[in-house]
Amino acid sequence: MHIRQSIKSGAFFLVAVLMAAFISCSKSEQSEAQKKRDSMIIDTLDHAELYYSMHPRFQKAFEFLQQPDLAEKALGRYELEGDSLFCTISKDSGRTREEAKLEAHKKYIDIQYVIAGDETYGWKLFENCSDVNQPYDESKDIMFFNDEPTTWTKVPPGSFVIFMAETDAHAPVVGDGEIHKVVIKVLK
Repeated sequence: MHIRQSIKSGAFFLVAVLMAAFISCSKSEQSEAQKKRDSMIIDTLDHAELYYSMHPRFQKAFEFLQQPDLAEKALGRYELEGDSLFCTISKDSGRTREEAKLEAHKKYIDIQYVIAGDETYGWKLFENCSDVNQPYDESKDIMFFNDEPTTWTKVPPGSFVIFMAETDAHAPVVGDGEIHKVVIKVLK
């Protein structure tokens, strides 16, 4: 257990170092840094402040997730800053990897936080997706792909993932049983 905790701490440190480098880039350099990633951003709320500088609304988003009564909140939509920052709390039955389609967004960044259940996410760089299943729907800010994810990552309760708009395609809600989660939408 002690070795696992050390590895986990080391992984979070590595994420923190990579994010610090990522955040300090200019916009054009930032796009290049995003394209060079080979997995999604994953962390716990203990390290949320490391991500505040990625976007002006991230601090408010993470403060919402850090509420002590989050798990007791009613399911549904919560507006934090109108259509610029809002979230949905849901409980859904997990699906298989075969049932999950990669999705991507152009206007909104997703911060997805797992409250309960073990959710697995598929991930692939948006620019590497080529087999469109459903073209982009601007009103819903979503498109789907038939491409296979590059990676599959299990995200335990208390952890979040960040999917950047026009960078990260993702296949969410993969798992067994019920998944209780929050999806925060941040206008880019």
